[in-house]
Parts: sequence; C-alpha cells; structure tokens
Amino acid sequence: MRRSVAVLSTDTAILHRLKAVLSEFGISQVICHSCQEAMELVTKGRCSTLIVDFDLPGAQEVVKMGALLQPPQKPVLLAVASRAWPGTGHAFQSGADRILYKPLDPAQVKEALQASQKLLAKNRRQAPRCEMKTVVYFELDTGTLPAIGIDISEQGFAVQAPEPVPMLSKLAFRCVLPGTTSTLHGHADVIWASDQGRAGLFFSSLAPSARKLLKQWLRKRSALHRKDATRGLLAPADVSGNLSPRLVTVE
Repeated sequence: MRRSVAVLSTDTAILHRLKAVLSEFGISQVICHSCQEAMELVTKGRCSTLIVDFDLPGAQEVVKMGALLQPPQKPVLLAVASRAWPGTGHAFQSGADRILYKPLDPAQVKEALQASQKLLAKNRRQAPRCEMKTVVYFELDTGTLPAIGIDISEQGFAVQAPEPVPMLSKLAFRCVLPGTTSTLHGHADVIWASDQGRAGLFFSSLAPSARKLLKQWLRKRSALHRKDATRGLLAPADVSGNLSPRLVTVE
C-alpha cells in the first residue's frame, strides 16, 4: 500500500484525530486545500486512499470522480459525514466505499483503514502480473535478505524467502529482471507476509527510469506470453511436406 492518505478537510478536530490513527498504521496524512489538489494526488498515484469531509462544497463531486477511476488507479474512498440529512444521503449517493460518522471514533477509523487495505490489495491484483524467476535482495538493518521472485506487476511483486519477511514500509530492494542485465531497484511496502517466507509487496517509490524499465519489460513479457499461447493452438507441421500450420479446434 502506498503509505499516504489524502485528506480533504478544514476541520482541525478531524485532521488531528485522523493523524493520530494513521500514524499507528505508519501512514502519513496529506492535507488537501482544494478539490483539484485532492484529485491530482490520487490520479498521479501519490495516495491510495482519499478521505473527504462532506461539509465542504464540492465534496460529493470529488468522490464521484474518484469512483470513476479503474483499478489499480482507483483509490479507496472514505466519506466523513454527519448522521443527519443531507450529509449521510450525499455520502451514500457519491459512491464512497465507506462512511465515517462525525464525531470521528478512532475505532471506526481503524476498522475502515483495515478494510481499505484489503480492498486495495484486491484492486491491485487485477493489474496484469508476469512470472519473475529471479533473486530479489532486501536491505534490512541486520543485513541483506535474499528471496526468489514469484511474479511482478506495475504495482508490486511477490517473493518466496528462506525466512519470514518483516512487515516494513519503504523496504529497499534490488533485482535483475529475467532475460536482461538491467537492475530494478527502489523501495516497497510489505503488505502481507507468511511464516513460511512468502510475501507480497507494493512499490512505495520507484525512480522514473526504474518505472519505465519495468513497464517496458512487462510489455515485452506479455507480448511473448500471447505469442506462446497462440503458438500452442497450432498443430505440428505436416510430415508429408505441408509446412503450413493448422489451427486446432479445442472442444
């Protein structure tokens, strides 16, 4: 998960309460001063969750626009509203994933954040992934932890390590993309990890050059996969001399 949440609100009490809860999750709060700023943060991928105070003018339109985005770009949309009409009604109609009622209850916010992480993981798994059999090196305070890559997408990757991968944010990593001599390096957040050493990570920071390298590699791998899949539908060449491939009908 990208460890930043965009918050569109001018209510000091809301901002302070949200900041306290977000800090427990290791998430930073980015305060937006306009609806336009909030949408720019989301569309540029800087924040994975958008929290909007429905007492502000234009709040409903911001959430509606966010709801139109497609995974994995679509953020989790949380509406902060009063229980009285029309606040609650507008929040429901906007397409928000969840409503946080005023005054904010820390337990309610924590529950919403936990649910949002699961939703983000589901959305991002919809991004195309390619097999990545290569050694990935993680830089820990205690030393370097090697792992074997499983698969990768533009959003993150999965690995199998010889020991449990610590649940850390902004974990430095590096690996050589299969079939190339190019090293991909950056930082990633550990979203989940098992006791058996399997872990899933989302990129928290990649340099523009690294992101470009990854996109090019994924594009080539996807094209190669499609080519192999098409080739698998072709029958072997006719031994009588007819070398023209024939499509096989699969029943």
